[in-house]
Amino acid sequence: MTNVESFSDPAANRIAIRVWLAIVSLAIFALVIVGGATRLTDSGLSITQWKPIHGVIPPLSEAQWEEELELYRQIPEYQQINKGMSLSEFKYIYWWEWAHRLLARGVGVLFAVPLAFFWLSGRIEPHLKLPLLGILALGGLQGFIGWWMVTSGLVDRVDVSQYRLATHLTLACVILAAIVWVSRGLAPHSGDPAPSAGSAGTAGLIAIMVLVQIYLGGLVAGLDAGLAYNTWPLMDGAIVPPNLFTMSPLVANFFENAKTVQFTHRFFGYALWLAVLIHMIASLARAPDTTHARRTVVLFVLVTIQAGIGIVTLLQQVPVSWALVHQGTALIVLAFAVAHWRAFRGSYSSSQAVARTFG
Repeated sequence: MTNVESFSDPAANRIAIRVWLAIVSLAIFALVIVGGATRLTDSGLSITQWKPIHGVIPPLSEAQWEEELELYRQIPEYQQINKGMSLSEFKYIYWWEWAHRLLARGVGVLFAVPLAFFWLSGRIEPHLKLPLLGILALGGLQGFIGWWMVTSGLVDRVDVSQYRLATHLTLACVILAAIVWVSRGLAPHSGDPAPSAGSAGTAGLIAIMVLVQIYLGGLVAGLDAGLAYNTWPLMDGAIVPPNLFTMSPLVANFFENAKTVQFTHRFFGYALWLAVLIHMIASLARAPDTTHARRTVVLFVLVTIQAGIGIVTLLQQVPVSWALVHQGTALIVLAFAVAHWRAFRGSYSSSQAVARTFG
């Protein structure tokens, strides 16, 4: 087969696009981990201006570094927490935030440039064009959300809003989930029947629950709620601790009360683990020899490992290393849960794989 002929080979096109999406997924994984480290090291407010193009270049002279530090001195975080910070200490937090922003720009280029190439060369199936454009648009929105998050900590607060932090993290996970969904549809499937009529719906519910749990984890991070009540299984001496609802209105406790936020994250995690366990048991009981049932076992193992990592992270009072492992494993659980859900639909129809013919 010549190179020209391979351009119009739907199978080859699908493989190429899957490889590209896998690389983008790994880049997003790295981006979220660096973002987590930026949060854990309190580095996220070190760059106080949004310069999408010029911001790629870090300070190159001592005068430029002093200028950046002077901008940082104007915000509440410096004035109330880091007053007197040396230039070398400032550089440490600056490099974390700069690396996070650079990676974000890199992910955008890594997605947009190959997308244009595959599109213009006729390798993208028509039914995939709108979803891929949607993912690109979400990436642009994510850049805006990131700056919107940062601005919440530049005037009246010493840190960013937990609402905006959780939104920023969750949108990154939505983008990752969308990429996994498209990529899984391009992959070969076994053709095994679903264990039951409700299996696909349950898998979808689990994937959504994982995303909700990640959002709750973002609230925990935004409020530093993991730094208190570092015992398990009891919390403040009880399974259901007292004084969970001290704020008014009641709903504010689920977003602004650190104790309630940690409790909610814990118990929603238990609910997720139980849902995955039931899904696995039901699938193995009805169709133990199918790939769908085997995936439920892998999913249960992943969720159990993630729960264990979360407990250790809490008991250790959220060291950076364990917190990042916890965050990274959450992304792995989400990606697998979405892939598991997508697998019930089978591969995209071969009739949809319309590629441009050359020559």
